[in-house]
Amino acid sequence: MGSLPTRKPTSFDIAYLAGVSQPTVSRALRGSSAVSKATRDRIEKIAEELNYRVDKNASSLRSQLSKTLALLFFEDPTPDGSHINPFFLAMLGAITRQCALRGYDLLISFQQLSGNWHIDYQDSHRADGLILLGYGDYEVYRERLTNLVDQGTHFVRWGLPLTDEPGLTLGSDNYGGGLAATRHLIAGGRKNIAFIGTADSHAPEFEARWQGYCDAIAQAGLTRVPALHCEGFSSEATGENAAEKLIASGLAFDAIFAASDLIAIGAMRAIQKYGRKVPGDVAVVGFDDIPAASMTAPPLTSVMQDLKAAGEALVTALIQKIDGKHVPSHALPVKLNIRESSL
Repeated sequence: MGSLPTRKPTSFDIAYLAGVSQPTVSRALRGSSAVSKATRDRIEKIAEELNYRVDKNASSLRSQLSKTLALLFFEDPTPDGSHINPFFLAMLGAITRQCALRGYDLLISFQQLSGNWHIDYQDSHRADGLILLGYGDYEVYRERLTNLVDQGTHFVRWGLPLTDEPGLTLGSDNYGGGLAATRHLIAGGRKNIAFIGTADSHAPEFEARWQGYCDAIAQAGLTRVPALHCEGFSSEATGENAAEKLIASGLAFDAIFAASDLIAIGAMRAIQKYGRKVPGDVAVVGFDDIPAASMTAPPLTSVMQDLKAAGEALVTALIQKIDGKHVPSHALPVKLNIRESSL
């Protein structure tokens, strides 16, 4: 064991000497069964040697519910510089209303992925639980979700429910949406359909939409052309650049299924810039049905995620978690809103 501090000891000192995390120390000193007896005994012994005493008044305050939920937006590339995906902004109203109906205040914060948000909110006790919207690269984000679980933080995120995920996730039927969008394009006589969006574990929602796209093509007896898949995360620049590359490649394509509306809007801009018509030459379908989808020229066909139901489900699930109830991850149904861009 290392040397003991001469100043007033803290739980971080105990964590260092015990070789565990500070949240583990906090749980052990509260007698939590989540910490093994051997680890708890070791931590209690070090605490005794340091003459460390738990502040019972502070501990009592921390155990009280604040009746506040925290909604954390994460940075996303957007043309307006807000760095918040418009889909999540559109969900905000439903979340706010549901919190008010359930007697909860809502604390809204914008968090950069590089920040220590999972530590800040755990230690500050400003909220009883977290609603997480947006995450960037899931392979990086997953570690932070695991940290939240380890700390005993109540949270729910919007994303793709996965069998081995840490914590609770609610989302939409991304696979079904991808299947419906591609089937719609095929029913309209389109045979060379491009897909724009990342299709791997770094973006699980996009990957599920990609899988729906692939299955629809296979079920229709068509041949999928690998070169008609362009990688990219959700932004108008991604869609515009991808569509320009498709045109420059000389490959024949008569439709695009974009993994998000932002991608679709950028793709339509590039198609029209190069003198092609939407939907005459290239039909386009997006995903999310953000408010801007109905205002593009032509209006964009898009897979609609029910924002009202999503907001209500996120708040309800989080409160149930706070109340100690088991809540399974699950997906909500989607609907294809057909507009002029694919007719």
